[in-house]
Amino acid sequence: METIKKYYNKYREVIMYLIFGVLTTIVNFVVYFGLTFLVGTSDGWIGFTFNVVANIIAILFAYVTNRKFVFKSKATTRKEIIKEISSFFSCRIASMIIDSLIYYIGCTLMKIPDFIIKPIAQVVVIVLNYIFSKLIVFKGNKDDK
Repeated sequence: METIKKYYNKYREVIMYLIFGVLTTIVNFVVYFGLTFLVGTSDGWIGFTFNVVANIIAILFAYVTNRKFVFKSKATTRKEIIKEISSFFSCRIASMIIDSLIYYIGCTLMKIPDFIIKPIAQVVVIVLNYIFSKLIVFKGNKDDK
């Protein structure tokens, strides 16, 4: 048990990021596939638009969970929080653009089904978002040991 606790403490941030990354992906998928189910199609610009909407909702969910549970943000002043939010959303918009490009190229141009492209895009996005969050957004946060 001590070994498990030792590894958890050592890799807590990565473990928590993976847990909340999966949850964020689930939010993204539920919104996207829910919208396509309600409308009855994911063709062309409709699917692209649903993908963007799903990304925006997932980004909002991710900010709250990353701030509180993953990186344990130490930002408390208005200025620090605004800087953190600005950098978080800027980085997530960059990864959303990459996600949207993967979606557009895969689904629209190459006609690959969305249920194949979305998971591929999400793997790329999860990795990019961790790097962005670790190196840019929450770089000043260190866990209290």
